[in-house]
Amino acid sequence: MTAVTFDAGRITPATRPAGAVTAAATVAARSVRKFVRTPQLLVVSTVTGAMFLLIFRYVFGGAIDTGPIPYVDFMVPGYIVTSVLFTGANASSSVAQDLEEGFTDRLRSLPVSRTAVLAGRVVAETGLLALGLTATAVIGVAVGFRPHGTGAESLAALGLILVFGFAFTWVFVLMGLVAGNVQAAQGMSLLIFPLSFVSSAMVPVGTMPGWMQPVAENQPITVMVDAVRSLALGDPALAGLGGSTGHYVGLSLLWAVGLVAVFAPLAVRRYRTS
Repeated sequence: MTAVTFDAGRITPATRPAGAVTAAATVAARSVRKFVRTPQLLVVSTVTGAMFLLIFRYVFGGAIDTGPIPYVDFMVPGYIVTSVLFTGANASSSVAQDLEEGFTDRLRSLPVSRTAVLAGRVVAETGLLALGLTATAVIGVAVGFRPHGTGAESLAALGLILVFGFAFTWVFVLMGLVAGNVQAAQGMSLLIFPLSFVSSAMVPVGTMPGWMQPVAENQPITVMVDAVRSLALGDPALAGLGGSTGHYVGLSLLWAVGLVAVFAPLAVRRYRTS
């Protein structure tokens, strides 16, 4: 038998842990590769979103009065905003799956920033969200939506949706960590969806019962929808809004910052202890 010897002098231990940017980029790349290997995850969410868009366009479109603009022009900006919830639910399930399979435990054993690990996943999910938003916007144009604002305003609207998606992804990441398994994460994600209906996304808030209107007007989805719709239509008055576009955009950004400020620390804390 031949003895095998190792030269310990050739083994160079790491002098310092990976930086936050490197850790975040590595986790983000891993999340993207996971979707590339299982593209049906993104395809299913996109197809599901397209089906709901077609239902609202052709089933409910003739029954809802939106004043001076066609219902399709009113509905599509709001629907694109709420599609963030359809796509973001995948983040919750993905986080829970990593936790259930032990991948999260392996990451926690490494000397890397916990915040960077979660931030990398959120950045990747936001990038994938951009693909879904593009597909949804194309379908919206195909069914008759036409932006009334300038090209710059339309691009600003899409950018604002991505900001909103980044903020809400932290909510879904926290849900996945709390749930602990895929089935529970999927169930918890459904708790967010009622907010999309009790909002100005699909119907004017003024058509809701009086007791429900304050709830619909003062929740983040309505604020974001109003901002995106103001940009897409080029005039808040067309959407039945009294303030300026800048007012709604500023308010929506405050909501986005608030969501990140609350849910990002909670997610990091849960990640450390789960």
